[in-house]
Amino acid sequence: MSANAFAPLITLARELLPHALEPSEDGAHDLAHLQRVWHNVRTLQAEEGGDLEVLLAAVLLHDCVSVEKNSPLRSQASRLAAKKAANVLAGLDWPESKISSVAHAIEAHSFSANISPLTLEAKIVQDADRLDSLGMLGVARTFYVAGRMGSALYDPHDPEAKERDYDDMRFCLDHFQTKLLHLAEGFQTAAGQGLAQIRHQRLKGFMEQFKEEIGIG
Repeated sequence: MSANAFAPLITLARELLPHALEPSEDGAHDLAHLQRVWHNVRTLQAEEGGDLEVLLAAVLLHDCVSVEKNSPLRSQASRLAAKKAANVLAGLDWPESKISSVAHAIEAHSFSANISPLTLEAKIVQDADRLDSLGMLGVARTFYVAGRMGSALYDPHDPEAKERDYDDMRFCLDHFQTKLLHLAEGFQTAAGQGLAQIRHQRLKGFMEQFKEEIGIG
């Protein structure tokens, strides 16, 4: 895996990349995802500040334990990743204070874990990761994951769930209502909030066009 995409901390990236991803067929949580999240982090950090070493370690190790979306352990994934990351960094003789900062940022990044980020770095990592679930990337990743999980595109009998509960394990379109369209409400940094609103509008635009093309709305 190339470390050059994680400039300016290429040396640190080379140390951490071998620990970043477990063998997996999940193309929504792969090297490209890590590169995109790092790009988002650099954009946010330029305005908000924060320790770049802590941020890079958290980005590269935030998905270091692979748990499928439909696994009962999904809500524990970020805690498991934080624990593994702490062990990796301890092996590299990182100071305990920085290890704790990285572990907290990893724990708090997850939507399903529902842990509030308490540090600037944790807020930036959470925002950067969630930006990758908005906009056109959010659309692409949602349909990709739905395909892997065997979900239908939408419920042909009730696409907008007017007479049923949302079920995003069965219908991909439902996931926009259960998660994606709510993500922009919870951004932690001012820079992240601005970018989230732009991508949120793209999501809404996609939804309207999708509904028009299936004959509703």
